[in-house]
Amino acid sequence: MSLKAEIQEAVKIALKSGDAVTLSTLRLLLSALHNEEIKLRKELTAEEIHKTITTLCKQRGEAIELFRKGGREELAQKEEAELLVLKRYMPRPLSEAEVAMLIRASIDEAGAKGIGDLGKVMKLLMPKVSGRSDGKRVSEMAKALLGG
Repeated sequence: MSLKAEIQEAVKIALKSGDAVTLSTLRLLLSALHNEEIKLRKELTAEEIHKTITTLCKQRGEAIELFRKGGREELAQKEEAELLVLKRYMPRPLSEAEVAMLIRASIDEAGAKGIGDLGKVMKLLMPKVSGRSDGKRVSEMAKALLGG
């Protein structure tokens, strides 16, 4: 079963069980996926679906932070509930050790000698860690391993 079909099935289950948060979150996700398919004019791959989910997760994270700053705890909790639903469909996150191993492999593959080769390393690395690790953290780790 494809990831999109799995999400569609989960919508049916949430509808039958009366789980309003899951239902609204998954409908929003399906809408975002549909819009992305229209934009790209093709059926999305699992990687593209994960990229869309990652974007929605980042939006929820930013909204939670802003709602808390604004003293709107009830809205922050709603966003957190949606974030938990979205995270069910994300691949398993990579550990620090796994990320470091992938960075070292990308450094070797790119033949990188120093911080000046960061762009080459990141170009090879990001497809391997996309959706499974925070890009900012990966970049910081790569800089450190390149001696920057």
